[in-house]
Amino acid sequence: MLKYKNYIGIVEYDEVGKVFTGEVAGIRSVITFHGRTPEELEQSFRDSIDLYLEMCAEDGVSPEKSYSGRFNVRIPPQLHREIARKAVIEGKSMNDLVEEALQKIV
Repeated sequence: MLKYKNYIGIVEYDEVGKVFTGEVAGIRSVITFHGRTPEELEQSFRDSIDLYLEMCAEDGVSPEKSYSGRFNVRIPPQLHREIARKAVIEGKSMNDLVEEALQKIV
């Protein structure tokens, strides 16, 4: 995994072509990169992100952000109630309580 300017690149190795290939994760736009060495791969990743940001600026559009930190989860009302109750008891927001639970998973 590569990181640059808040974007994340996922990398695979192509044994046939003897090249590393990657794609930026978490956005709808398709941004790819490649390299035969780790250094080439990293430079290609950075160059691809920079080019994407330049193109967005030229077109007057906002670049997509990778993983905004927000997502919706549908849960049963009873579970929602219990989470809210536990948050009040612990003096936390529901968001903080759920974030702590998710941190334990990953």
